[in-house]
Amino acid sequence: MAEEIIKILEEYKEETKRHFDVVAEDLKGEIKAVAEQVAGNTEKLEVHDQKFDKIGKDIGIIKLDIEFIKNELKQKVALDEFAALERRVSMLEAEPK
Repeated sequence: MAEEIIKILEEYKEETKRHFDVVAEDLKGEIKAVAEQVAGNTEKLEVHDQKFDKIGKDIGIIKLDIEFIKNELKQKVALDEFAALERRVSMLEAEPK
């Protein structure tokens, strides 16, 4: 009877081993597919990082340009101030000498 049990266990052992081998192969294939997807996503992220770096530099340049323009505009006379000065000059020019 012990020999029969050992024989049955050996059959189950081999069947279980074949089953796990099949499962392991399937898992290897799935892991490989996931690894390939991760690699593809990593490449895309690197490209996006480069684009964001360039955008960041461009924004920095734009900020400097805006600051320069703001400072230039602060030094200019406003339209209403110019009109008032123009009237004053016209009045001064119209006065008899």
